[in-house]
Amino acid sequence: SLADLVSVVTHLVDERRIGFLSLQEQIETNSASGKLVFHVFAALAEFERNLISERTKAGLEAARARGRLGGRKPKLQKKDIREIRALLKDGSIPVSDVARRYGVSRTTIYNHVGVVSVQNSRGD
Repeated sequence: SLADLVSVVTHLVDERRIGFLSLQEQIETNSASGKLVFHVFAALAEFERNLISERTKAGLEAARARGRLGGRKPKLQKKDIREIRALLKDGSIPVSDVARRYGVSRTTIYNHVGVVSVQNSRGD
């Protein structure tokens, strides 16, 4: 993170007397003005990160106010879950076949329906 970069560079410059030279941005920390530029860039980057975070939160709140909850739509509707539960109680169809029929994984079936005990044909 940026805070870690600033901490490492500050440690290198102040305590170990090692300079930092960025070839791409033309930033150096061997002089007072170079240190100032480095810290200004770090502050601007942190400001930009905070601004993005604020905008994202505001956008999510606005979407919620319009009724949009977010996240993906569930693969199984309540009607599907009732049908699956009935199919599994019968015991004649394996979970993997039911999952294939509804286009989901076995894990999804178990997450939505749980382990269904099979009804005995004698009515026990």
